[in-house]
Amino acid sequence: MKIYNTQNVRNVVLLGSSKSGKTTLAETMMFEGKVIDRRGSIEAKNTISDNTEIEQIYQRSIYSTLLYTEFLDNKFNIIDTPGSDDFVGGVYSAFSVAETGIMLVNATQGVEVGTEIMARHAEKHQKPLIVAVNQLDHEKQDWHMAVDSLKQAFGNKIVQIQFPVNPGSGFDSFIDVLKMKMYRFKDENGTREELEIPEQYADEAAELHQQLLEMAAENDEALMETFFDKGVLTEDEIRTGLKVGMQKGDIMPVFCLSAKKDIGVKRLMEFVINVAPSPDREENTLKTGEKVKVDPNGPTSIFVYKTALEQHLGDVTYFKVMSGKLTEGMDLVNPETGSKERISTIYAAAGKKREKISEVMAGDIACTVKLKSVKTGQTLNAGNCDWVFAPIKFPASKYRTAIKAKDEKDDEKLGEILQRASAEDPTIVVEYSKELKQTILSGQGEHHINILKWQINNVHKMEVELFAPKIPYRETITKVARADYRHKKQSGGAGQFGEVHMLIEPYVEGMGQNNRFKVDGMELVLNIKGKEEYNLEWGGKLEYYNCIVGGSIDARFMPAILKGVMEKMDEGPLTGSYARDIRVYVYDGKMHPVDSNELSFKLAARNAFKEAFKKAGPKIMEPIYNVEVWVPSDCMGDVMSDLQNRRAMIEGMSSEKGFEVIKARVPLAELYKYSTTLSSLTSGRATFTMQFAEYQQVPADVQEKLLKAYEAQEKDE
Repeated sequence: MKIYNTQNVRNVVLLGSSKSGKTTLAETMMFEGKVIDRRGSIEAKNTISDNTEIEQIYQRSIYSTLLYTEFLDNKFNIIDTPGSDDFVGGVYSAFSVAETGIMLVNATQGVEVGTEIMARHAEKHQKPLIVAVNQLDHEKQDWHMAVDSLKQAFGNKIVQIQFPVNPGSGFDSFIDVLKMKMYRFKDENGTREELEIPEQYADEAAELHQQLLEMAAENDEALMETFFDKGVLTEDEIRTGLKVGMQKGDIMPVFCLSAKKDIGVKRLMEFVINVAPSPDREENTLKTGEKVKVDPNGPTSIFVYKTALEQHLGDVTYFKVMSGKLTEGMDLVNPETGSKERISTIYAAAGKKREKISEVMAGDIACTVKLKSVKTGQTLNAGNCDWVFAPIKFPASKYRTAIKAKDEKDDEKLGEILQRASAEDPTIVVEYSKELKQTILSGQGEHHINILKWQINNVHKMEVELFAPKIPYRETITKVARADYRHKKQSGGAGQFGEVHMLIEPYVEGMGQNNRFKVDGMELVLNIKGKEEYNLEWGGKLEYYNCIVGGSIDARFMPAILKGVMEKMDEGPLTGSYARDIRVYVYDGKMHPVDSNELSFKLAARNAFKEAFKKAGPKIMEPIYNVEVWVPSDCMGDVMSDLQNRRAMIEGMSSEKGFEVIKARVPLAELYKYSTTLSSLTSGRATFTMQFAEYQQVPADVQEKLLKAYEAQEKDE
């Protein structure tokens, strides 16, 4: 394989709903470029992409796959991505290295949920989109319905480059209104003939050509003047206008396709070469915000957009050369860790089919193996270059579950498997919660997590179970209370003795210091001798006051008293959750000259704190999340009703890009499996985001249930 210059590279990401034909198109593009000599099919389970067992079982893409082809002296890097939003991590990583998206639309379905969702992702990443209406050879295709649905979804951005002559099972011809020619296909290997437009299609072609001229001219002032002067534009001028409009996100050109029969694929690839941006037109953003041009003459710097573990090969690292030229045997440095990596071999990748190459120029994508420690989203540089490219901002998790191995002996191995899965797919988030004593697994949806469970069960041969995670509640108090506790234990020899008198009150940020209290019908005036403040790692604060006078408790026991308080805050008196935002005053106590020790005072403090806490108007706080739901208007009532059943507080509603947007605050306890319910209510047409907002007090009835559940649990234990 020859080495391609930056201007002869095109990096494209294939997007669209499941079953829109992305993998079939990728297969045909590789066939056209002679990378493969026969095309596989999804049904035969022999495609270059979708090559894992689980993808072949489901007959759809689950992982993004890097492929390449060579066409008209250009190299295409093609990233075939999953159609389900549960696997959106592959789409985000692809957008970090590809300049253009090709959106496939199924001619039997028109614009689907996945089409709209993927278009939103493309818009967020500011990537131009080309639309290909695929499967026009299907007997149930409906070209006009598909185009109408595109116009409804994307408005006047849609501009037809082609229209089919005989869509349906006999589909073999289309008219191209950019070239003003008809293309007829003689076989299913892309053999075509270029013909003049038949008279019966001349008016439709002329009308669409005029629309194309106007759209191209609108996006460039010089072209607009030429168009006004001459009334026409040349083919190259039209391309220039389209290029500008696509880059602005104002134009989405539409093509006809049968990827399965290789109809229109060549023409689509020609358009990508002529109109889609090459990498040298791009600037990439550093972590500092500075922009860096893709320059083959610049310092060598690569960005790792994906890592994968292959059974017989080990770690495979996929990267884009952001600047300079990468050669075999080059030593690079990770500027974030200082670790050195040697690039021993470089491969052009077409799924698991790889071709060894000696060097890669700026803008090109390739892979290597056996790097020591580099992770997805990191940069490697040569020489004195210290660039760090901005990491990929993956979407926040929308689904969380607890996971454990059925056999406790497998716990350590399970931890390793989950960490590896997270490294390969950063939208899988793994966290062991010391507070909840659970391993919490978060992802983009229930299907996303179930695929991981399948991998653990079938690839790693380990049985695991998934279950509802506990909620990280917080406990605090609402009023002043006091308690004293004597810990006394006598057995042969020295015993244990410690007595602690304690007062507690709620802490509020910015509150003044107080030493006079009315509690249990009596006035209490404290002599504050010392104060310690602690910002708790789980949020909130503890203020600890030493008010001991007259030596009733020796100063050497004060740290033990603090330790006892902290231990009980670490496992709150109500539900075992963390306690927060409390002031503790230790003002009296007793000790024994022989039997008093640190353990005695620690235990006395724990119990005094526990008793005072229960008398201080205790309340349980729950995590509240800001939830934003994008829902089609006809599903609005069902979604609103479901949110209200989840104790949601609706904060606002608006309309945006054909969707109703609901903003609400919802308790985390009510969001378990929400992504599954939302998909069911809206036939997969809605999507949502969730982000932690704050802790709020739970309603009285919920608190009562939580207290009873904790009491029952303690009895069982």
